[in-house]
Amino acid sequence: MSENQDYNSAPFYAKSQTGMSQSSDLLMSVRGLFREYNLGAEKLPVIKGIDFDLEPKESVVIVGASGSGKSTFLHLLGGIDQPTAGEVFYKGQPLHLLKDEQRAQIRNKNIGYVFQLPFLLNEFTALENVMLPCQIAGLSRAESKDLANDILGAVGLGPRTQHYPNQLSGGEMQRVALARALVLKPSVLLADEPTGSLDSKTSKVIQDLMFFLKDQMGISLVVVTHDLHFATRFDRVKKISDGQWVA
Repeated sequence: MSENQDYNSAPFYAKSQTGMSQSSDLLMSVRGLFREYNLGAEKLPVIKGIDFDLEPKESVVIVGASGSGKSTFLHLLGGIDQPTAGEVFYKGQPLHLLKDEQRAQIRNKNIGYVFQLPFLLNEFTALENVMLPCQIAGLSRAESKDLANDILGAVGLGPRTQHYPNQLSGGEMQRVALARALVLKPSVLLADEPTGSLDSKTSKVIQDLMFFLKDQMGISLVVVTHDLHFATRFDRVKKISDGQWVA
């Protein structure tokens, strides 16, 4: 499906404007996305009317200069931020029309996030950090613990589950963050410069791990990065400049 297609005549487009589910097999979809911020009396446009489709099990990388809108787009795609105008769908559900708590539920169970910094809770062990999404989702402590142990083992941290963040290396902390993002087996992982603060050797380990888990879990992957070598590993590359895709 071409991202440059005229969707104004497509049946699902008219329906989506009324808040009905999008009739599509796409995992995620964005139409006519805009985001601007108020700076006093001025408005700063950051995302300027872009479309995007994500297929199940697909990997897409987003590249561009600093300030081009990469991170803002990723936040809009996953429902962390709301668009000024436009539509964002997850499996046909209009995220842009849902209440904050409804979007939070979808993010918790279906959309994993990894950022440049791990943002772990220092007073919690690695295991407890990874258990958090499970408990937010309403799982019992025992079930949360089992799931967290399983995914920490999968990222190679089985022996480190009882360590606190200040007892872990930067790469180990990012593995914990990755485990936390994937513990509930989401259908898509969104990652914003996930190796940006790591050395080249550790970055390679995290990159390999992300693709290994993507294949093992059958998930889609959308990553923002400045690492052009990393970008060559993805199914598709999208370049953004000044809030718009570059052909």
